[in-house]
Amino acid sequence: MSKPDLMPLAEEERADLLALLRELTPAQWEAQSLCTEWRIRDVATHVVSYDELSKAATVATFVRGGLRIGKVNDIALSRYRGLDPAGIIDLVARNQRPNGLPSGFMGGIALTDGTIHHQDIRRALGLPRVIPEHRLVSVLSFWLGAPTLPSKGNAKGLRLVATDVDWTAGDGPEVTGPGEAILMAAAGRTEALDDLSGDGLVMLRKRVGRR
Repeated sequence: MSKPDLMPLAEEERADLLALLRELTPAQWEAQSLCTEWRIRDVATHVVSYDELSKAATVATFVRGGLRIGKVNDIALSRYRGLDPAGIIDLVARNQRPNGLPSGFMGGIALTDGTIHHQDIRRALGLPRVIPEHRLVSVLSFWLGAPTLPSKGNAKGLRLVATDVDWTAGDGPEVTGPGEAILMAAAGRTEALDDLSGDGLVMLRKRVGRR
């Protein structure tokens, strides 16, 4: 069975993010995101911070970061630290089609990373949205095996059941709730845990709370 082409969905997600960024106020750009070390402006930049790196530059960035994903991300992000909001919007606008590392897995990396970080911004600012079902299901179907994410370990031994879209995964005590909340909680966002329920929530909460 051929793997699905997720590139068009990644482009859709980036287009939605770009539309949001164009509406942010100066105060919102500087606000704290759900990512502990990053402001909204940092998260928005991170989404496309690998796109303009060549293969050699990408490898060099990982080597400089000692293969520690947090450090590697900070190095990639540092290239754009001087951008103001207009510059960040321009950066995201010219990278609407994922390139380089984010284009991996037929766009799966860009789709997953982009969706989670889009929600890191929206949840922090109190700007909820309904993620289109076709896109949310595709992210959920990819993200448990996505590289660099803690989702697989957090969800191990649990049955995840989305209540708003047709998606389930795993075996064991159930964790139920909106697909977006399942996505965000298993990815390590404690803020999403309160949107979930089920016998497996205690275990998921313990795992996510340790991070």
